[in-house]
Amino acid sequence: MTKPIHDQTVLVTGAGRGLGAAIATAFAREGAKVIVNYRQSKTAADALATRLGDTAIALQADVQDADAVKAMVAEATDRFGPITTVVHNALADYSFNGDARHTLHSMPPADMVRQHSTAVLGALNVLQATTPGMEANGFGRVITIGTNLVQNPVVPYHDYTSAKAALLALTRTAAAELGPKGITVNMVSGGLLRGTDASAATPDEVFDFIANTTPLRSVTTPEDAADAVLFFACPWARAITGQNLIVDGGLVFG
Repeated sequence: MTKPIHDQTVLVTGAGRGLGAAIATAFAREGAKVIVNYRQSKTAADALATRLGDTAIALQADVQDADAVKAMVAEATDRFGPITTVVHNALADYSFNGDARHTLHSMPPADMVRQHSTAVLGALNVLQATTPGMEANGFGRVITIGTNLVQNPVVPYHDYTSAKAALLALTRTAAAELGPKGITVNMVSGGLLRGTDASAATPDEVFDFIANTTPLRSVTTPEDAADAVLFFACPWARAITGQNLIVDGGLVFG
């Protein structure tokens, strides 16, 4: 079973700003109903939902809180009907600043727990709240957001990268379990994205270096990654599941 994007109801976690906002905007552009989830960015999320129009709504929930996620899904379902599509983009607060990062010798265990709690346990909470409805309808699309640092840890952000690696594993095990029920589960892994709050501390020289080492001679934007997310949700990707698509201008092969 397939559904065109304009017939889908899409929950984007962590959609108040950055990549999440670009993903929500891309789905709305294609006619989908969109739930803009946020944890703290209420002003930005409300403004985005207003800009996207009557088929978008901003709803608060910390994905680490299973009860809050269930309440958000119930409210969204009351408004737009069953959620067909989930994009798990939520990210614990992070700054991509190689000079200021924690090394293995200095990293507090709490930093590791915080990243895994949002990326992996947050994904579990969202899947548990949304996939029963997908199963009942025989259709679902789940897209998680990863990073090319798993394949190419050019800067060893241990907490962030290990959390995304664990999320990739969950993506694949979920794909194996949910596939017979008509639900595909895939990951889109970007490189360092220009123009997000998380990359604000990254020097311009780093972006220039990345651009010069990619085959496309460019740095990936949130809009570039968002369009790749749409591919996994569209009917053309109906036979694809358990995959990790790296969207970084060709910096990482494989």
